[in-house]
Amino acid sequence: MTSGDVIRLLPDSVANQIAAGEVIQRPASVIKELVENAVDAGAKNIEVLVTDAGKTCIRVIDDGKGMSETDARMAFERHATSKIREAADLFALHTMGFRGEALASIAAVAQVELKTCCNGDGLGTCIQISGSQVEKQEAVACQQGSDFSVKNLFFNVPARRKFLKSNQTELSNIVAEFERIALVNPDISFVLSHNGTEMLNLPAIPLRQRIMGVFGKKLNQELLSLDINTTMVKIHGYIGRPESARKKGFRQFFFVNGRYMRHPYFHKAVASAYENLIPVGEQVSYFIYFEVSPSDIDVNIHPTKTEIKFENEQAVWQILSAAVKETLGRFNAVPSIDFDTEGMPDIPAFENSPYTVAPPPTSFDPSYNPFNTSAVPPSAYSSASGGQTGTTLDFGQEQEWTPSSNENEVSVRSSMNRRDSLPDFGRSGNYTPSFGGHKNRVEWEPLFEGLERNMTVQPEEEIKPAYEESAVWEEGAQVENTPSAVAGEEKEKLPLENSMRHYQYKGSFILTSVKSGLMIINQQRAHVRILFDRYMAQIENRRNASQRMLFPDMVHFSPSEIPVLEECMDDLNALGFELSSLGGGTYAINGIPAGIEGLNPEKLVTDMVHTAIEKGCKVKEEVQNMLALSLAKAAAIVPGQILTDEEMNRLVDDLFAVSTPNYTPDGKTVLAVLKEEDLEKMFK
Repeated sequence: MTSGDVIRLLPDSVANQIAAGEVIQRPASVIKELVENAVDAGAKNIEVLVTDAGKTCIRVIDDGKGMSETDARMAFERHATSKIREAADLFALHTMGFRGEALASIAAVAQVELKTCCNGDGLGTCIQISGSQVEKQEAVACQQGSDFSVKNLFFNVPARRKFLKSNQTELSNIVAEFERIALVNPDISFVLSHNGTEMLNLPAIPLRQRIMGVFGKKLNQELLSLDINTTMVKIHGYIGRPESARKKGFRQFFFVNGRYMRHPYFHKAVASAYENLIPVGEQVSYFIYFEVSPSDIDVNIHPTKTEIKFENEQAVWQILSAAVKETLGRFNAVPSIDFDTEGMPDIPAFENSPYTVAPPPTSFDPSYNPFNTSAVPPSAYSSASGGQTGTTLDFGQEQEWTPSSNENEVSVRSSMNRRDSLPDFGRSGNYTPSFGGHKNRVEWEPLFEGLERNMTVQPEEEIKPAYEESAVWEEGAQVENTPSAVAGEEKEKLPLENSMRHYQYKGSFILTSVKSGLMIINQQRAHVRILFDRYMAQIENRRNASQRMLFPDMVHFSPSEIPVLEECMDDLNALGFELSSLGGGTYAINGIPAGIEGLNPEKLVTDMVHTAIEKGCKVKEEVQNMLALSLAKAAAIVPGQILTDEEMNRLVDDLFAVSTPNYTPDGKTVLAVLKEEDLEKMFK
């Protein structure tokens, strides 16, 4: 090599570490590769034992065909594989692994020990490798199959190990990978344990039962069977009923030829079939399995083999969309009434009986005319004190009835004796109802005594909002130096003035006058802003009151969700939730935060956990913010909710008490000001 040559071959150890960066990204990647190898080996029982979310140790035990002494050594060489012999074999794959990179990549960044036996006589091979270097290989006694132990992942790549997430997050990723393999291999028994605690125990069982075993029996009533067979592709599995749609917590899986895949294009095919059936922003669960010729797909376009290219994607899209629509139509058709009469007594049809049944006799006066006023007895208009029947109005005073000139006029108000619902009868004080032509003169003046005095208000210019004295509102301006609320004593003195400050528009916006113009407040976002600060304060002070539930609600979490729930448990307790584990992923909600009565506790808790999973929160403060925001959105008033004057006053005063009333915690505008000059321009 001359002095100008700069290109060199990388050592195998370095090349393996580079490959590991693509294939082995976290402990879950190790489990995926090892469990898929066990499936390829024909195992019927696979057990995964994890310590410290895989950072300390990952152990995978299977009862497959195992390896010979030579194969055990060769398996850790890069690109050593039994799956392919030539390039054409890449398009005729029937196994999970094929490139021969997994074990070499794992051995490059961890300390690996393999015990394996292939002949069933109890004598096998043990090989130990650390950082791609073989340290020992010897014969040992072991059962048929393979037993992999992967310790201290990324021990020789500190930068990679530093970027691993918390144990709860890494464990959640492990369970997610484990679930994907278990869902596509229902004929194999799987066991997953973490730190000596069994998390999943899935016996070999039919596919629908396997789905229930992973995600809970409640999912069973939400699924519809999907099955279609064409010359191009066979599609089967289960899709969710439209009524099971939700914004979070849905399970969506695509599998092709026994392999999990992500495919946004096919997801659109499923989503299009649910258009106009589910609310916008919500989705349903589905478990859809494709069976195609291996020559019609390419699984070698991504290191993790989760992105797969179909040769006839558009045609498969059409078939999938039609299959989902057909399933929805078949299961949502109007059912016909079909009575099962087998084994039921034979009830004879009704026949004419010698006994005649006559209708009851009736009597009436054919000469009665309800419009003949002279025929109405005076007792019909007597007061309630007389105890006689007829129409009665009790105004708390003696009444005199006089005929009315308008025979068709009848006006009765059941709430005449209520001061707050008095109708406006004008200034005369005389009210003339008509009952069959008899007139009653009622002295109304006593009922209005003092009304003018109570209705007297101050001139409009004297009524000033509490926040207007210390801030001039500009559009988008930050609020500063605003008093938190009017003192309780002052509020009690001015109930009527406060009630005239605000106007609610279509149950969604609160309009109020400020010095610079007209302020418009989004009432829901304002309430979210207020509640968020309140819940954050409760979390920080760890003193939120919890309200015990008379009948605890039950909520079920899948194994991949449980680690995230446990990570958030302290903050949930600080908010006022009290959860206790019942085993098997089921929790009892024994208490909820005070003040959220009427909300669904099960949905609240699951939504918060799913939001934590989606955001991938690393810092505890981010988790707290997410929990407080989720609870605030769930507990806030909804658009269209009519508010009383007192409720509007309280909402506006509380909004100006927070530090940043202009925006919600997630950056949405809470209020805007329509300037006075802009209003004037509208009428020029």
